[in-house]
Amino acid sequence: MSIAEVYEAPVGRTPLVPPSPPRASPAMGAFQRMAAMRRSAIDTWGQPAYEEDIIEGRFLGRASFILNAPDAIRHVLVENYENYTRTPAGIRVLRPMLGEGLLLAEGRAWKHQRRTLAPAFTPRAVTTLIPHMVSATDDMIAQLRRTGDGPVDLREAMQRMALEIAGRTMFSFEMGDLGAQLRGFVMEYGERLASPSFFDLLLPMGWPSPRDFERARFRKRWTQFMAMLIAARRAAGKTEGAPPRDLFDLMVAARDPETGDAFSDAQLGDQVATMILAGHETTATALFWSLYLLALDPATQHELAAEVKTSSRDTIEIERLKFTRTVVDETMRLYPPAFLIARAAAGPDTIAGRTVKRGDVILIAPWLLHRHEKLWDEPNAFKPLRFLPGATPPDRFAYLPFGAGPRVCIGAHFALVEATLALARIIGAFKVELLDAQPVMPVGIVTTQPDRSPMFRIVPR
Repeated sequence: MSIAEVYEAPVGRTPLVPPSPPRASPAMGAFQRMAAMRRSAIDTWGQPAYEEDIIEGRFLGRASFILNAPDAIRHVLVENYENYTRTPAGIRVLRPMLGEGLLLAEGRAWKHQRRTLAPAFTPRAVTTLIPHMVSATDDMIAQLRRTGDGPVDLREAMQRMALEIAGRTMFSFEMGDLGAQLRGFVMEYGERLASPSFFDLLLPMGWPSPRDFERARFRKRWTQFMAMLIAARRAAGKTEGAPPRDLFDLMVAARDPETGDAFSDAQLGDQVATMILAGHETTATALFWSLYLLALDPATQHELAAEVKTSSRDTIEIERLKFTRTVVDETMRLYPPAFLIARAAAGPDTIAGRTVKRGDVILIAPWLLHRHEKLWDEPNAFKPLRFLPGATPPDRFAYLPFGAGPRVCIGAHFALVEATLALARIIGAFKVELLDAQPVMPVGIVTTQPDRSPMFRIVPR
């Protein structure tokens, strides 16, 4: 019997269509769009953005292009990727947290960092980190068991768990009070400084916006905290001759294969910040939305729990979690953690017959792309079976939860292993139910966050 037959949906079963924000009105003006963007970029897109290949517009005096055509996206992300850099607003928002790490580096600096980090994220290297993932997940499950049948905030729980996984895989120690401090930094920045202001969007990079001064003060405290974390890990030492036990060991030992250069302490701090922040926030978001969808769709949750029972009770074998992986994939289609890829043209170009000038803005929005009516069957429905082995795969440039091309997320395999294992262990331990009937709406600012934290009930299996 094929895996498709094992998980074949019952005949006549109507797939779940989870809640999503209403499409923007065609009458939305520039100032209304600006106000909506500060709340959620998702709210600024109207129905044509879900139907057309390319949407042309203007934003603050520059031409803008929303790309939904896979060939056009391939051109920008692969064929001419060096011509498209991060936008000034994106750099303003991310640099205080990520510094000059891999996510923001460009040109030769990016190539050096990418080459140097690549060995730390191979499938073989990630396999050595799985015990850290499992231990942190099991500790969270034990904490959840102690809550009894009372209401549980699973969004907050997934954030704490993903942060703990990030800390243990990076440093091999439990985060404890350090995790609370780290989460405090993340929450502070997200609530006060992560949303671009009008001046962030308007002013060129050489001119600081009013909010940049506050970001600079935050940056100073943040880098001091990162240095303290690294000092604590170095104090723990490493047994001479022993294999690497965490990402820190792998990153310290890393050398650029072309130049032989290692990371300086400042570069190491920015890489640690990038890996912890980019990794934990996106994975926590994906896990929250997975649990939300499974609570809305008990039949799919039952299928996933049945698969978990057939896996190893002690470790849960990742290669046997095929259906669990489809749930993760479909969740990231409907609620991609990175909902928007924004680029600025460094020079003139032509995209799908359209003239692009230097400074024009190119938007590739996984939120739109993953729900595009030309590219997907029932694009708004939750149908994990579309990702089963043997099903017709989507176009490579129609499904971009981790981007594509040379700048594809270096931690994609790590994130998929973490999310699949964690979801399997949680659903293997609990039946998850929603206590709140009010729809949860996605909000697109830095990641695709829920507009609130609904309460769940978890029932031990």
